[in-house]
Amino acid sequence: MSNPSPRKPPTWTVLDALQWTAGYFDTHGIDSPRLTAEILLAAVMETTRIDLYMRHDQPLAGEELAAFREMIRRRVRREPVAYILGEKEFLGRSFTITPDVLIPRPETEHLVEAALERLPEDDGGSRKILDLGTGSGAIVVCLAAQRPGNRYFAVDRSPAALQVARKNAAVQGVARFIHFFAGSWLSPVNADCAGFDMIVSNPPYIPSARFGDLQPEVGQYEPRMALDGADDGLFAISQIVCKAQDYLLAGGFLLMEIGWDQKSAVENLCLEAGGYAPAEFVRDYGGHDRVAILQKKPVPALDVLECS
Repeated sequence: MSNPSPRKPPTWTVLDALQWTAGYFDTHGIDSPRLTAEILLAAVMETTRIDLYMRHDQPLAGEELAAFREMIRRRVRREPVAYILGEKEFLGRSFTITPDVLIPRPETEHLVEAALERLPEDDGGSRKILDLGTGSGAIVVCLAAQRPGNRYFAVDRSPAALQVARKNAAVQGVARFIHFFAGSWLSPVNADCAGFDMIVSNPPYIPSARFGDLQPEVGQYEPRMALDGADDGLFAISQIVCKAQDYLLAGGFLLMEIGWDQKSAVENLCLEAGGYAPAEFVRDYGGHDRVAILQKKPVPALDVLECS
């Protein structure tokens, strides 16, 4: 199918293509070679993985084979499947994905779920929620879809990423609930328009020195500015923790995805900021502390002097 040339049958059937591609991926160190082959071929044939096996003896048309070959070449170069397909599923929803945005990951689902737990459903109130570094918009779109009665604001410094986020919001039918702004973290937010009930973010948190250890799919293809947290990985996190307290209502929440080993550092940042209750943490599927939950302290009640 591609160099090195296999000993191929006269006509490629679905099963021929899957078997050869799975072996080719395996020899090139691609994770889940059979699954990857199924996903790519199903996309080419505009069908499901299960249906591939119902049509296992169907010959591939010339244009299908050509498209599949190109996908194989891209994957062997370690390009992520999400970029090859241009989409990624997140919490049961399909999101458009381009190399301008970070690929949504299962770890971030915990952030969305923790946010939803703290957003009452259908209580008649309209809350203000801010998503910092929105990227593909996966977080804010899922929140708006599940809690449509609120007002949502999303910020990203990449105009290209905002274009992707707007498209995803439109496709998911929640564009009317979300206001998008270009800028770095809280800089586009007017202090007079503060008073958020919740701020969410998946900021860059990988230390710069660790980039050489990342898988090629991440280090070579995903946008570095969405991953690189500077020397200790805490540059963006520390900025957000310090400033978010000035934009939250008393009792409001700041939820952030963090690195697996950053719990203690985030606890210290929370204490230094002074405006939060002790931080809570949610663990990911691997048992790592992955989501930090900071709640702004309530305004202390004033003592009232009663006169008789």
